[in-house]
Amino acid sequence: MSIVTRDAYADAFRQVTGRPLVKLTQHNGRPDSEIVFETLAINGVVASDEHLPEFLDALAEAFGARRRRLAKEGRAMPGAKDALKAVARLGGTVQSVLTGTIRSNAVHKLTAFGLDRYVDFEIGGYGEEVYPKASLLQVAQGRAGRRHGAVFDGSNTVLIGDSARDVQAARIAGASMIAVATGRSLPAELHEAGADVVLPDLSDPARLVEAVTRLTVPARTG
Repeated sequence: MSIVTRDAYADAFRQVTGRPLVKLTQHNGRPDSEIVFETLAINGVVASDEHLPEFLDALAEAFGARRRRLAKEGRAMPGAKDALKAVARLGGTVQSVLTGTIRSNAVHKLTAFGLDRYVDFEIGGYGEEVYPKASLLQVAQGRAGRRHGAVFDGSNTVLIGDSARDVQAARIAGASMIAVATGRSLPAELHEAGADVVLPDLSDPARLVEAVTRLTVPARTG
C-alpha cells in the first residue's frame, strides 16, 4: 500500500470515527470494502451498516485531495504504458481494470501516469463492489457486453494480473489468464495456480499481444 493510500485511509478513518487511526491492515490485493471493515475492527470500532458507504466516500475525498502526489511519489510498472498501447491496437479489443481499489481512486492512479486513455472505466470492476473477484470479473463482462453490443465470455476475455489469487479468479470465471511475475507470487506459484501464460514482466509488448491473440477469439454480437 502506497504512502498516499495510507495517508488517505488515516484521514478517512478520522473523518468517519472521530479518532486517529492506530493500525491499518495489509492490502494484499484485497478490495477496499474488505479492508475498511477489517481496519475498523482492529481499531476497536464496531461496524454498522452506515460505516462502509461513509468510509468509502471519505476515502475517495481524502485520496482525491492527494492525487497530485501520485506522479511525484509513485511510479507506473515498467512497460505498463507500452503494453496497454500495444493491446489497444488490436482490433475489437476493449481494456478495463479489475481492482480492489474504489473506482474514483483507480481513475486517479491511472490518470497520474497517463494510462487512463487506454482504459474504459465504465466496464471495470472496483473495490466498492462487494463481490468475490471471480464474480466481479463476470459483472465486468456483463457491463462490457451492454456497452459494446457483444458477448464477452471465457472465449474472449483475458485477465492480466500478478497474483495466484488473480489466477484463481480467472479460472473460476472461465477466462484466460496472463500472469505477470512482478508481484509477490513467484512464477512457479502462478503456473501451479493455472495461469495460461506467465511473463516475467511487461517489458515485451509483442509477447503480450501474441499471448492475448492466441488466447482469444473474436466476440460475437449479442
